[in-house]
Amino acid sequence: MEKVFSKILIIDFGSQYTQLIARKIRESEVYCEIYPFNSSYKKIKDFKPDAIILSGGPSSVYDSGAPFITKEIFNIDVPFLGICYGMQIMAYLLSGEVKPAKNREYGHSKLAIIKESKLFKGCEKSSLVWMSHGDIIVKTPPDFVVTSQTENCSVASFENSERKLYGLQFHPEVAHTACGRKILNNFLFNIAKVKKTWKLEDFIENKVREIKNLADGKKAICALSGGVDSTVAAVLANKAIGDKLRCIFVDNGLLRENEGKAVIKFYKENLKLNVKLVNASDLFLKALKGIKDPEKKRKIIGKLFIEIFEKEAKKIADAGFLVQGTLYPDVIESVRVFGASSIIKSHHNVGGLPKKLNLKLIEPLRELFKDEVRIIGKNLRIPAEIISRQPFPGPGLAIRIIGDVDKNKLNILRQADTIVTEEIKKSGLEGKVWQSFPVLIPVKTVGVMGDKRSYESLIALRAVSSSDGMTADFVKLDYDILRTISARIISEVKGINRVVYDITSKPPSTIEWE
Repeated sequence: MEKVFSKILIIDFGSQYTQLIARKIRESEVYCEIYPFNSSYKKIKDFKPDAIILSGGPSSVYDSGAPFITKEIFNIDVPFLGICYGMQIMAYLLSGEVKPAKNREYGHSKLAIIKESKLFKGCEKSSLVWMSHGDIIVKTPPDFVVTSQTENCSVASFENSERKLYGLQFHPEVAHTACGRKILNNFLFNIAKVKKTWKLEDFIENKVREIKNLADGKKAICALSGGVDSTVAAVLANKAIGDKLRCIFVDNGLLRENEGKAVIKFYKENLKLNVKLVNASDLFLKALKGIKDPEKKRKIIGKLFIEIFEKEAKKIADAGFLVQGTLYPDVIESVRVFGASSIIKSHHNVGGLPKKLNLKLIEPLRELFKDEVRIIGKNLRIPAEIISRQPFPGPGLAIRIIGDVDKNKLNILRQADTIVTEEIKKSGLEGKVWQSFPVLIPVKTVGVMGDKRSYESLIALRAVSSSDGMTADFVKLDYDILRTISARIISEVKGINRVVYDITSKPPSTIEWE
Protein backbone atom coordinates (compact mmCIF):
# COMPACT_ATOMS: atom_id res chain seq x y z
CA MET A 1 0.00 0.00 0.00
CA GLU A 2 1.11 3.56 -0.69
CA LYS A 3 0.75 6.44 1.72
CA VAL A 4 0.28 4.35 4.85
CA PHE A 5 1.45 6.62 7.65
CA SER A 6 0.18 5.14 10.92
CA LYS A 7 0.91 1.46 11.56
CA ILE A 8 -0.01 -0.86 14.41
CA LEU A 9 1.76 -4.20 14.92
CA ILE A 10 -0.05 -7.11 16.59
CA ILE A 11 2.12 -9.89 18.01
CA ASP A 12 0.12 -13.13 17.80
CA PHE A 13 0.32 -15.68 20.62
CA GLY A 14 -2.33 -17.97 19.13
CA SER A 15 -5.59 -16.35 20.24
CA GLN A 16 -8.74 -17.16 18.30
CA TYR A 17 -9.45 -13.41 18.52
CA THR A 18 -6.19 -12.07 17.02
CA GLN A 19 -7.69 -11.41 13.59
CA LEU A 20 -10.63 -9.73 15.29
CA ILE A 21 -8.24 -7.24 16.94
CA ALA A 22 -6.83 -6.42 13.51
CA ARG A 23 -10.25 -6.02 11.94
CA LYS A 24 -11.40 -3.66 14.71
CA ILE A 25 -8.31 -1.52 14.21
CA ARG A 26 -8.79 -1.42 10.44
CA GLU A 27 -12.44 -0.47 10.95
CA SER A 28 -11.09 2.54 12.88
CA GLU A 29 -9.18 3.44 9.67
CA VAL A 30 -5.74 2.56 11.03
CA TYR A 31 -3.45 0.14 9.19
CA CYS A 32 -2.17 -2.88 11.10
CA GLU A 33 -0.39 -6.17 10.52
CA ILE A 34 -0.05 -9.40 12.50
CA TYR A 35 3.34 -11.02 13.16
CA PRO A 36 3.79 -14.42 14.86
CA PHE A 37 5.30 -14.29 18.35
CA ASN A 38 8.60 -15.82 17.16
CA SER A 39 9.33 -12.97 14.74
CA SER A 40 12.82 -11.56 15.24
CA TYR A 41 13.40 -8.39 17.21
CA LYS A 42 14.91 -6.84 14.07
CA LYS A 43 11.82 -7.65 11.97
CA ILE A 44 9.53 -6.11 14.59
CA LYS A 45 11.67 -2.98 14.89
CA ASP A 46 12.05 -2.65 11.10
CA PHE A 47 8.26 -2.56 10.73
CA LYS A 48 8.46 0.82 12.52
CA PRO A 49 5.13 0.47 14.34
CA ASP A 50 3.45 3.40 16.03
CA ALA A 51 2.23 0.99 18.71
CA ILE A 52 2.40 -2.73 19.51
CA ILE A 53 -0.42 -4.97 20.73
CA LEU A 54 0.33 -8.33 22.37
CA SER A 55 -2.56 -10.71 21.67
CA GLY A 56 -4.14 -13.31 23.90
CA GLY A 57 -3.41 -17.01 23.59
CA PRO A 58 -4.30 -20.43 24.99
CA SER A 59 -1.05 -20.98 26.91
CA SER A 60 0.17 -20.27 30.43
CA VAL A 61 3.45 -18.40 30.82
CA TYR A 62 4.65 -21.40 32.85
CA ASP A 63 3.80 -24.04 30.23
CA SER A 64 6.65 -25.97 28.68
CA GLY A 65 7.08 -24.55 25.18
CA ALA A 66 4.80 -21.56 25.87
CA PRO A 67 5.14 -18.79 23.25
CA PHE A 68 7.47 -16.01 24.39
CA ILE A 69 8.98 -12.79 23.12
CA THR A 70 12.24 -11.18 24.12
CA LYS A 71 12.16 -8.64 26.96
CA GLU A 72 14.17 -6.40 24.62
CA ILE A 73 10.98 -5.61 22.71
CA PHE A 74 9.91 -3.20 25.46
CA ASN A 75 12.93 -1.03 24.58
CA ILE A 76 11.08 -0.02 21.42
CA ASP A 77 9.81 3.44 22.30
CA VAL A 78 6.13 3.02 21.39
CA PRO A 79 2.97 2.36 23.42
CA PHE A 80 2.19 -1.30 24.20
CA LEU A 81 -1.17 -2.95 24.94
CA GLY A 82 -1.16 -6.49 26.30
CA ILE A 83 -4.45 -8.40 26.05
CA CYS A 84 -5.09 -11.46 28.25
CA TYR A 85 -2.02 -13.70 27.71
CA GLY A 86 -0.29 -10.64 26.24
CA MET A 87 -0.81 -8.82 29.54
CA GLN A 88 0.53 -11.82 31.49
CA ILE A 89 3.63 -11.98 29.25
CA MET A 90 4.19 -8.28 29.90
CA ALA A 91 3.88 -8.78 33.66
CA TYR A 92 6.13 -11.88 33.68
CA LEU A 93 8.92 -10.33 31.59
CA LEU A 94 8.89 -7.08 33.60
CA SER A 95 9.29 -8.85 37.00
CA GLY A 96 5.65 -9.26 37.93
CA GLU A 97 4.13 -12.56 39.05
CA VAL A 98 1.52 -14.75 37.37
CA LYS A 99 -0.24 -17.71 39.00
CA PRO A 100 -3.11 -20.11 38.23
CA ALA A 101 -6.43 -18.59 39.37
CA LYS A 102 -8.54 -20.28 42.04
CA ASN A 103 -11.63 -19.18 40.13
CA ARG A 104 -11.05 -19.10 36.38
CA GLU A 105 -13.12 -16.62 34.37
CA TYR A 106 -14.79 -17.56 31.09
CA GLY A 107 -17.52 -15.37 29.64
CA HIS A 108 -19.04 -12.19 31.02
CA SER A 109 -17.62 -10.50 34.11
CA LYS A 110 -18.49 -7.18 35.71
CA LEU A 111 -15.58 -4.76 35.48
CA ALA A 112 -15.06 -2.01 38.05
CA ILE A 113 -12.72 0.84 37.08
CA ILE A 114 -10.86 1.85 40.24
CA LYS A 115 -8.37 4.38 38.87
CA GLU A 116 -8.61 7.02 36.17
CA SER A 117 -6.83 6.02 32.97
CA LYS A 118 -6.53 7.32 29.41
CA LEU A 119 -7.45 3.80 28.33
CA PHE A 120 -10.88 4.06 29.96
CA LYS A 121 -11.73 7.63 28.98
CA GLY A 122 -15.49 7.87 28.32
CA CYS A 123 -16.21 4.38 29.73
CA GLU A 124 -18.75 3.62 32.44
CA LYS A 125 -17.21 2.98 35.87
CA SER A 126 -18.90 -0.42 35.86
CA SER A 127 -19.61 -2.51 32.75
CA LEU A 128 -19.58 -6.04 31.36
CA VAL A 129 -16.39 -7.41 29.79
CA TRP A 130 -15.48 -10.73 28.19
CA MET A 131 -12.98 -12.86 30.11
CA SER A 132 -11.22 -16.04 29.02
CA HIS A 133 -8.33 -16.92 31.33
CA GLY A 134 -7.09 -19.50 33.83
CA ASP A 135 -4.10 -17.53 35.17
CA ILE A 136 -4.08 -14.20 37.01
CA ILE A 137 -1.49 -11.56 37.84
CA VAL A 138 -0.85 -11.63 41.59
CA LYS A 139 2.00 -9.12 41.60
CA THR A 140 2.29 -6.21 39.20
CA PRO A 141 5.68 -5.20 37.75
CA PRO A 142 7.47 -2.30 39.50
CA ASP A 143 5.95 1.14 38.81
CA PHE A 144 2.69 -0.36 37.42
CA VAL A 145 -0.67 0.56 38.93
CA VAL A 146 -3.91 -1.44 38.89
CA THR A 147 -6.72 0.42 37.12
CA SER A 148 -9.63 -2.05 37.23
CA GLN A 149 -10.79 -5.32 38.76
CA THR A 150 -13.55 -7.91 38.73
CA GLU A 151 -14.94 -10.11 41.49
CA ASN A 152 -12.48 -12.91 40.69
CA CYS A 153 -9.62 -10.86 39.26
CA SER A 154 -7.94 -8.19 41.38
CA VAL A 155 -5.77 -7.10 38.42
CA ALA A 156 -8.16 -6.81 35.47
CA SER A 157 -6.01 -4.03 33.99
CA PHE A 158 -2.77 -2.28 34.86
CA GLU A 159 -0.50 0.36 33.40
CA ASN A 160 2.73 2.24 33.55
CA SER A 161 1.54 5.44 31.89
CA GLU A 162 5.02 7.01 31.91
CA ARG A 163 6.38 4.16 29.75
CA LYS A 164 3.03 3.84 27.91
CA LEU A 165 2.67 0.17 28.85
CA TYR A 166 -0.93 -1.02 29.30
CA GLY A 167 -2.50 -4.42 29.99
CA LEU A 168 -6.03 -5.81 29.94
CA GLN A 169 -6.98 -9.22 31.31
CA PHE A 170 -10.23 -9.09 29.33
CA HIS A 171 -10.84 -8.93 25.57
CA PRO A 172 -11.81 -5.45 24.27
CA GLU A 173 -11.95 -6.73 20.68
CA VAL A 174 -15.07 -8.90 21.15
CA ALA A 175 -18.59 -7.50 20.94
CA HIS A 176 -19.39 -8.91 24.41
CA THR A 177 -17.16 -6.25 26.02
CA ALA A 178 -19.46 -3.24 26.33
CA CYS A 179 -16.76 -0.57 26.17
CA GLY A 180 -14.32 -2.52 24.01
CA ARG A 181 -14.41 -0.33 20.91
CA LYS A 182 -13.89 2.81 23.00
CA ILE A 183 -10.94 1.21 24.85
CA LEU A 184 -9.20 0.25 21.61
CA ASN A 185 -9.81 3.69 20.12
CA ASN A 186 -8.49 5.33 23.30
CA PHE A 187 -5.30 3.32 22.90
CA LEU A 188 -5.01 4.20 19.21
CA PHE A 189 -5.87 7.89 19.27
CA ASN A 190 -5.35 9.14 22.85
CA ILE A 191 -2.27 7.11 23.77
CA ALA A 192 -0.53 6.12 20.51
CA LYS A 193 -1.70 9.33 18.81
CA VAL A 194 -2.07 7.62 15.43
CA LYS A 195 -3.90 9.11 12.47
CA LYS A 196 -6.73 7.66 10.38
CA THR A 197 -4.71 6.90 7.26
CA TRP A 198 -6.12 3.50 6.20
CA LYS A 199 -8.67 4.54 3.57
CA LEU A 200 -10.24 1.82 1.41
CA GLU A 201 -11.36 4.54 -1.01
CA ASP A 202 -7.68 5.06 -1.92
CA PHE A 203 -6.98 1.34 -2.23
CA ILE A 204 -8.28 0.81 -5.78
CA GLU A 205 -6.38 3.73 -7.30
CA ASN A 206 -3.14 2.78 -5.53
CA LYS A 207 -3.43 -0.93 -6.31
CA VAL A 208 -4.28 -0.44 -10.00
CA ARG A 209 -1.22 1.78 -10.38
CA GLU A 210 0.92 -0.76 -8.50
CA ILE A 211 -0.24 -3.70 -10.69
CA LYS A 212 0.29 -1.69 -13.89
CA ASN A 213 3.85 -0.79 -12.88
CA LEU A 214 4.62 -4.33 -11.76
CA ALA A 215 3.27 -6.04 -14.89
CA ASP A 216 5.11 -3.56 -17.13
CA GLY A 217 3.20 -4.54 -20.29
CA LYS A 218 3.46 -8.32 -19.79
CA LYS A 219 0.57 -10.80 -19.71
CA ALA A 220 -0.87 -12.11 -16.44
CA ILE A 221 -2.95 -15.22 -15.75
CA CYS A 222 -5.70 -15.51 -13.15
CA ALA A 223 -7.54 -18.60 -11.92
CA LEU A 224 -11.20 -17.74 -11.37
CA SER A 225 -13.42 -19.71 -9.01
CA GLY A 226 -16.64 -17.71 -9.18
CA GLY A 227 -16.11 -16.51 -5.60
CA VAL A 228 -15.60 -13.03 -4.19
CA ASP A 229 -11.82 -13.06 -3.74
CA SER A 230 -10.70 -14.25 -7.18
CA THR A 231 -13.32 -12.07 -8.87
CA VAL A 232 -12.24 -8.86 -7.11
CA ALA A 233 -8.56 -9.68 -7.77
CA ALA A 234 -9.33 -10.27 -11.48
CA VAL A 235 -11.35 -7.04 -11.85
CA LEU A 236 -8.55 -5.02 -10.22
CA ALA A 237 -5.97 -6.60 -12.54
CA ASN A 238 -8.24 -6.10 -15.55
CA LYS A 239 -8.59 -2.43 -14.65
CA ALA A 240 -4.79 -2.17 -14.57
CA ILE A 241 -3.67 -4.21 -17.60
CA GLY A 242 -6.84 -4.82 -19.66
CA ASP A 243 -6.51 -7.44 -22.40
CA LYS A 244 -3.13 -8.50 -21.05
CA LEU A 245 -5.06 -10.42 -18.36
CA ARG A 246 -6.10 -13.98 -19.27
CA CYS A 247 -8.48 -15.76 -16.88
CA ILE A 248 -9.02 -19.51 -16.55
CA PHE A 249 -12.11 -21.08 -15.00
CA VAL A 250 -11.80 -24.83 -14.32
CA ASP A 251 -15.16 -26.62 -14.04
CA ASN A 252 -14.33 -29.59 -11.83
CA GLY A 253 -17.81 -31.09 -12.06
CA LEU A 254 -18.27 -30.44 -8.34
CA LEU A 255 -20.15 -27.17 -8.74
CA ARG A 256 -23.80 -26.40 -8.14
CA GLU A 257 -26.54 -26.70 -10.76
CA ASN A 258 -25.54 -24.92 -14.03
CA GLU A 259 -22.97 -22.90 -12.09
CA GLY A 260 -20.10 -23.21 -14.56
CA LYS A 261 -22.00 -21.84 -17.55
CA ALA A 262 -23.70 -19.11 -15.51
CA VAL A 263 -20.42 -17.88 -14.01
CA ILE A 264 -18.64 -17.78 -17.38
CA LYS A 265 -21.51 -15.85 -18.95
CA PHE A 266 -21.48 -13.39 -16.06
CA TYR A 267 -17.72 -12.86 -16.28
CA LYS A 268 -17.78 -12.23 -20.00
CA GLU A 269 -20.94 -10.13 -20.30
CA ASN A 270 -21.02 -8.23 -17.00
CA LEU A 271 -17.38 -7.87 -16.03
CA LYS A 272 -15.86 -7.95 -19.54
CA LEU A 273 -13.15 -10.41 -18.52
CA ASN A 274 -11.18 -12.49 -21.00
CA VAL A 275 -11.94 -15.92 -19.54
CA LYS A 276 -11.60 -19.49 -20.78
CA LEU A 277 -13.79 -22.34 -19.49
CA VAL A 278 -12.01 -25.67 -19.02
CA ASN A 279 -14.41 -28.58 -18.53
CA ALA A 280 -12.56 -31.17 -16.45
CA SER A 281 -15.55 -32.91 -14.80
CA ASP A 282 -14.66 -36.41 -15.98
CA LEU A 283 -11.04 -36.09 -14.85
CA PHE A 284 -12.05 -35.10 -11.30
CA LEU A 285 -14.71 -37.81 -11.00
CA LYS A 286 -12.25 -40.43 -12.19
CA ALA A 287 -9.61 -39.27 -9.69
CA LEU A 288 -12.14 -39.30 -6.82
CA LYS A 289 -13.57 -42.74 -7.56
CA GLY A 290 -13.78 -44.83 -4.38
CA ILE A 291 -12.12 -42.13 -2.19
CA LYS A 292 -13.95 -41.69 1.12
CA ASP A 293 -11.48 -39.87 3.36
CA PRO A 294 -12.25 -36.09 3.27
CA GLU A 295 -8.61 -35.03 3.52
CA LYS A 296 -7.66 -37.32 0.63
CA LYS A 297 -10.52 -35.86 -1.40
CA ARG A 298 -9.27 -32.35 -0.75
CA LYS A 299 -5.69 -33.21 -1.71
CA ILE A 300 -6.73 -35.01 -4.90
CA ILE A 301 -8.92 -32.09 -5.99
CA GLY A 302 -6.22 -29.52 -5.16
CA LYS A 303 -3.44 -31.44 -6.92
CA LEU A 304 -5.52 -32.09 -10.04
CA PHE A 305 -6.61 -28.46 -10.22
CA ILE A 306 -2.97 -27.33 -10.20
CA GLU A 307 -2.07 -29.85 -12.92
CA ILE A 308 -4.93 -28.68 -15.17
CA PHE A 309 -4.26 -25.00 -14.50
CA GLU A 310 -0.56 -25.54 -15.22
CA LYS A 311 -1.34 -27.18 -18.55
CA GLU A 312 -3.70 -24.35 -19.60
CA ALA A 313 -1.35 -21.62 -18.37
CA LYS A 314 1.50 -22.96 -20.52
CA LYS A 315 -0.67 -22.40 -23.60
CA ILE A 316 -0.57 -18.64 -22.93
CA ALA A 317 2.60 -17.34 -24.52
CA ASP A 318 4.70 -14.61 -22.88
CA ALA A 319 2.84 -14.70 -19.55
CA GLY A 320 4.95 -13.30 -16.76
CA PHE A 321 2.59 -13.05 -13.80
CA LEU A 322 0.01 -15.01 -11.83
CA VAL A 323 -2.85 -13.08 -10.20
CA GLN A 324 -4.21 -14.67 -7.02
CA GLY A 325 -6.99 -13.69 -4.62
CA THR A 326 -4.88 -14.36 -1.53
CA LEU A 327 -6.33 -12.64 1.56
CA TYR A 328 -4.53 -11.52 4.70
CA PRO A 329 -5.98 -14.36 6.84
CA ASP A 330 -4.48 -16.85 4.33
CA VAL A 331 -1.07 -15.23 4.78
CA ILE A 332 -1.38 -15.20 8.58
CA GLU A 333 -2.44 -18.86 8.83
CA SER A 334 0.43 -19.95 6.60
CA VAL A 335 3.06 -18.49 8.92
CA ARG A 336 1.50 -19.01 12.36
CA VAL A 337 3.62 -20.97 14.82
CA PHE A 338 2.50 -22.42 18.14
CA GLY A 339 5.08 -23.83 20.56
CA ALA A 340 7.11 -26.55 18.88
CA SER A 341 4.67 -27.03 16.02
CA SER A 342 5.10 -25.19 12.74
CA ILE A 343 2.50 -24.37 10.07
CA ILE A 344 -1.01 -25.20 11.27
CA LYS A 345 -2.69 -24.55 7.96
CA SER A 346 -1.22 -24.50 4.49
CA HIS A 347 -3.02 -22.58 1.76
CA HIS A 348 -2.49 -23.61 -1.86
CA ASN A 349 -2.95 -20.00 -2.92
CA VAL A 350 -0.09 -18.62 -0.81
CA GLY A 351 2.92 -18.99 -3.06
CA GLY A 352 1.95 -22.50 -4.24
CA LEU A 353 1.72 -22.26 -8.04
CA PRO A 354 4.50 -19.93 -9.23
CA LYS A 355 7.36 -22.38 -8.51
CA LYS A 356 6.07 -24.74 -11.19
CA LEU A 357 4.86 -22.08 -13.60
CA ASN A 358 7.86 -19.78 -13.33
CA LEU A 359 5.52 -16.81 -12.91
CA LYS A 360 5.81 -13.88 -10.55
CA LEU A 361 2.95 -13.33 -8.11
CA ILE A 362 0.47 -10.47 -8.11
CA GLU A 363 -1.68 -10.62 -4.96
CA PRO A 364 -3.69 -7.39 -4.91
CA LEU A 365 -5.80 -8.42 -1.88
CA ARG A 366 -2.96 -9.75 0.26
CA GLU A 367 -3.38 -6.97 2.83
CA LEU A 368 -7.17 -7.30 3.17
CA PHE A 369 -9.73 -9.16 5.26
CA LYS A 370 -12.86 -10.63 3.67
CA ASP A 371 -15.15 -7.79 4.76
CA GLU A 372 -12.70 -5.27 3.25
CA VAL A 373 -12.66 -7.22 -0.02
CA ARG A 374 -16.46 -6.99 -0.21
CA ILE A 375 -16.25 -3.20 0.24
CA ILE A 376 -13.60 -2.98 -2.52
CA GLY A 377 -15.84 -5.13 -4.75
CA LYS A 378 -18.77 -2.78 -4.22
CA ASN A 379 -16.55 0.20 -5.01
CA LEU A 380 -15.54 -1.57 -8.25
CA ARG A 381 -19.27 -1.89 -9.05
CA ILE A 382 -19.17 -5.68 -9.07
CA PRO A 383 -22.83 -6.80 -8.79
CA ALA A 384 -24.20 -8.01 -5.46
CA GLU A 385 -24.78 -11.54 -6.80
CA ILE A 386 -21.00 -12.00 -6.65
CA ILE A 387 -20.05 -9.70 -3.76
CA SER A 388 -22.75 -10.99 -1.40
CA ARG A 389 -22.34 -14.58 -2.50
CA GLN A 390 -22.14 -17.21 0.22
CA PRO A 391 -18.69 -18.78 0.70
CA PHE A 392 -18.35 -21.98 -1.30
CA PRO A 393 -15.62 -24.54 -0.49
CA GLY A 394 -12.76 -25.02 -2.96
CA PRO A 395 -13.40 -28.79 -3.19
CA GLY A 396 -17.04 -27.98 -4.01
CA LEU A 397 -19.81 -30.49 -3.45
CA ALA A 398 -17.26 -33.27 -2.91
CA ILE A 399 -17.02 -32.37 0.77
CA ARG A 400 -20.80 -32.06 1.10
CA ILE A 401 -21.14 -35.72 0.19
CA ILE A 402 -20.08 -37.92 3.07
CA GLY A 403 -17.88 -40.71 1.71
CA ASP A 404 -17.10 -41.41 -1.92
CA VAL A 405 -18.35 -39.23 -4.78
CA ASP A 406 -20.11 -40.29 -8.00
CA LYS A 407 -22.40 -38.76 -10.62
CA ASN A 408 -25.60 -40.03 -9.03
CA LYS A 409 -24.77 -38.58 -5.60
CA LEU A 410 -23.77 -35.28 -7.18
CA ASN A 411 -27.08 -35.11 -9.06
CA ILE A 412 -29.02 -35.80 -5.85
CA LEU A 413 -27.10 -33.13 -3.94
CA ARG A 414 -27.44 -30.57 -6.74
CA GLN A 415 -31.21 -30.99 -6.80
CA ALA A 416 -31.38 -30.60 -3.02
CA ASP A 417 -29.05 -27.58 -3.15
CA THR A 418 -31.28 -25.89 -5.76
CA ILE A 419 -34.31 -26.35 -3.52
CA VAL A 420 -32.51 -24.97 -0.44
CA THR A 421 -31.26 -21.96 -2.43
CA GLU A 422 -34.72 -21.22 -3.85
CA GLU A 423 -36.51 -21.47 -0.50
CA ILE A 424 -33.93 -19.40 1.40
CA LYS A 425 -34.28 -16.74 -1.30
CA LYS A 426 -38.10 -16.85 -1.15
CA SER A 427 -37.99 -16.42 2.63
CA GLY A 428 -35.92 -13.23 2.31
CA LEU A 429 -32.95 -14.75 4.14
CA GLU A 430 -30.54 -14.67 1.20
CA GLY A 431 -27.62 -12.49 2.18
CA LYS A 432 -28.66 -12.60 5.85
CA VAL A 433 -27.21 -16.04 6.57
CA TRP A 434 -23.50 -16.72 6.16
CA GLN A 435 -24.06 -20.12 4.56
CA SER A 436 -27.03 -22.39 3.92
CA PHE A 437 -26.67 -25.74 2.16
CA PRO A 438 -27.57 -29.45 2.17
CA VAL A 439 -25.23 -32.33 2.95
CA LEU A 440 -25.81 -35.80 1.47
CA ILE A 441 -25.51 -38.59 4.02
CA PRO A 442 -25.45 -41.88 2.11
CA VAL A 443 -26.74 -43.85 5.09
CA LYS A 444 -29.98 -45.72 4.41
CA THR A 445 -32.97 -45.19 6.67
CA VAL A 446 -36.45 -46.73 6.54
CA GLY A 447 -39.39 -44.61 5.42
CA VAL A 448 -42.89 -44.88 4.02
CA MET A 449 -43.58 -43.34 0.62
CA GLY A 450 -46.81 -43.94 -1.28
CA ASP A 451 -47.88 -46.60 1.24
CA LYS A 452 -44.72 -48.52 0.47
CA ARG A 453 -41.61 -49.11 2.51
CA SER A 454 -38.62 -47.04 1.35
CA TYR A 455 -34.97 -47.49 2.26
CA GLU A 456 -33.07 -44.43 1.07
CA SER A 457 -30.48 -41.79 2.01
CA LEU A 458 -30.93 -38.65 4.08
CA ILE A 459 -30.13 -34.96 3.64
CA ALA A 460 -28.82 -32.80 6.47
CA LEU A 461 -29.56 -29.08 6.23
CA ARG A 462 -26.99 -26.56 7.50
CA ALA A 463 -27.60 -22.81 7.95
CA VAL A 464 -25.21 -20.67 9.98
CA SER A 465 -24.69 -17.04 10.90
CA SER A 466 -21.18 -15.61 11.13
CA SER A 467 -19.21 -12.44 10.44
CA ASP A 468 -15.97 -14.04 9.30
CA GLY A 469 -16.36 -17.82 9.33
CA MET A 470 -14.00 -18.20 12.29
CA THR A 471 -16.92 -18.83 14.63
CA ALA A 472 -20.53 -19.52 13.68
CA ASP A 473 -23.90 -20.31 15.19
CA PHE A 474 -26.76 -22.22 13.62
CA VAL A 475 -29.63 -20.11 12.31
CA LYS A 476 -32.96 -20.65 14.03
CA LEU A 477 -34.88 -21.16 10.81
CA ASP A 478 -38.66 -20.87 11.00
CA TYR A 479 -40.37 -24.27 11.15
CA ASP A 480 -42.45 -23.38 8.10
CA ILE A 481 -39.29 -22.86 6.04
CA LEU A 482 -37.83 -26.13 7.28
CA ARG A 483 -41.07 -27.95 6.57
CA THR A 484 -41.23 -26.58 3.01
CA ILE A 485 -37.61 -27.45 2.24
CA SER A 486 -38.03 -30.94 3.69
CA ALA A 487 -41.27 -31.61 1.80
CA ARG A 488 -39.83 -30.42 -1.49
CA ILE A 489 -36.62 -32.45 -1.17
CA ILE A 490 -38.45 -35.66 -0.30
CA SER A 491 -41.04 -35.25 -3.07
CA GLU A 492 -38.71 -33.91 -5.79
CA VAL A 493 -35.38 -35.62 -5.16
CA LYS A 494 -35.33 -39.32 -5.91
CA GLY A 495 -33.24 -41.29 -3.42
CA ILE A 496 -34.00 -39.21 -0.31
CA ASN A 497 -36.63 -40.11 2.30
CA ARG A 498 -35.45 -38.16 5.36
CA VAL A 499 -34.29 -34.59 6.11
CA VAL A 500 -32.60 -33.46 9.35
CA TYR A 501 -31.38 -30.04 10.57
CA ASP A 502 -27.89 -29.46 11.99
CA ILE A 503 -28.08 -27.36 15.18
CA THR A 504 -24.42 -27.35 16.21
CA SER A 505 -22.21 -24.26 16.35
CA LYS A 506 -18.58 -23.65 15.38
CA PRO A 507 -16.82 -24.57 17.57
CA PRO A 508 -17.14 -27.44 18.42
CA SER A 509 -18.25 -28.35 14.89
CA THR A 510 -16.94 -26.92 11.64
CA ILE A 511 -19.30 -25.22 9.17
CA GLU A 512 -18.68 -27.82 6.47
CA TRP A 513 -19.17 -31.46 7.41
CA GLU A 514 -15.92 -32.60 5.84
